[in-house]
Amino acid sequence: MEKLLEVREFDNISCNMDFQSEYAYLPEAVFRELQEFIHVYEADEHSADALDFLKIRYRRKVGDIISVNNYVGLIQLKSGYQIQILPKIDFGSSTDDGNKETKRVFLKMLRSMKDFPSKVFSDASLDLDRMPLYEIFINLYLQEVRALVKHGLKSAYIPLQDNLRYFKGKLLINEQVRQNTAHRERFFVRYDEYMLDRPENRLIKSTLLKLNTVTSRAENQKEIRQLLPFFELVHPSANYEKDLSRVVIDRSTKDYDIILQWSKVFLFNRSFTTFSGSTRARALLFQMEKVFESYVTQQLRKTLSDLDWEFSSQDKGYYLFDTPRRFELRPDIVIRKQDGSRIVLDAKWKSLVNQPKKNYGISQADMYQMYAYSKKYAQSNPVKSPDVWLLYPVNSDMRNHKNISFSSRDGVNVHLFFVDVANVSDSMSDLKGRLLNEK
Repeated sequence: MEKLLEVREFDNISCNMDFQSEYAYLPEAVFRELQEFIHVYEADEHSADALDFLKIRYRRKVGDIISVNNYVGLIQLKSGYQIQILPKIDFGSSTDDGNKETKRVFLKMLRSMKDFPSKVFSDASLDLDRMPLYEIFINLYLQEVRALVKHGLKSAYIPLQDNLRYFKGKLLINEQVRQNTAHRERFFVRYDEYMLDRPENRLIKSTLLKLNTVTSRAENQKEIRQLLPFFELVHPSANYEKDLSRVVIDRSTKDYDIILQWSKVFLFNRSFTTFSGSTRARALLFQMEKVFESYVTQQLRKTLSDLDWEFSSQDKGYYLFDTPRRFELRPDIVIRKQDGSRIVLDAKWKSLVNQPKKNYGISQADMYQMYAYSKKYAQSNPVKSPDVWLLYPVNSDMRNHKNISFSSRDGVNVHLFFVDVANVSDSMSDLKGRLLNEK
């Protein structure tokens, strides 16, 4: 039986064989297991639970269905069955057989996130059309560890105690009297040894050992076998939490930062959505709203780098109410020009529709948010209200729409722009031209 189901955002999953042409299909036993996963996986106080990205519904004649929302990544059930969720990316007239290009674009988007391993990222050797996402993430982790090994593992002075035939360090009087009264040739001492066996290396070795039991790909297994000898003098971590508490990321250990974040993901079965771990199942999921925001911010910053504009992401300082200061406003991007004018941009991972009478599917809440941005940022330059932009991913319905905007009589202007994430360089150049020409 095939143990991988590949779906896209907003697809529906059923266990009814009569509707396989309409819904993604799971065998009933696996479908019920996924239902159990939804009920068991709960989030901490800072985030929503699994019901936010997987919803159980009932449809007449079909039965139970599970709807996938805008989280992408991979869920592995306790039986080993994997559900791989890919983003919906529009490639225009091109097709994407095997979802190879979708995976490639998605990985590029993930690279923009600060906690994703990207320094040595290379997908040239990845078999993207056959390799599941979890195996790709393992491969990227191994690339990072390989780069760390090449650069050199860090050693540290480790405090040790031992009963030696020679004196070094500090003599421990109580132990010396207790153990060496009849062995005057020995010294019970405490000393420091410069060793590789430090918490960071122990956590990485433990991760490699775990991934060796998890991965099913020969190339990943081979890479792990090649890396483990470099950790021969390192013990596996006996207590993950304790070793993590001892990790200090500073100038000398900055190469460990991202690797250890991912070690935490693999060792504790955690995700980037703060869902609680489980020994029976694991989820490595990303909220596409945040991925899209990060990618657009990175690409636009790069495109505008030749202009003398001040670029700020997740801008702070403005509140909806000033007395008292409450409900902070955090637009994705704020651009400050030399003349004091502002441009405010917010990225929304939502698929609009070509229906002007229904406001193209733009939510009223998004427009309220843009209106608030315009009014509050106008305080810094009362002469000219800032231009506000809503950035959406392009889709086949909206690909030919170039100039959609909304204006109010009190000076609020909201413009729409559709980002082609599959051709992001040209798309950002187009947006740059629009920003330069906007009066």
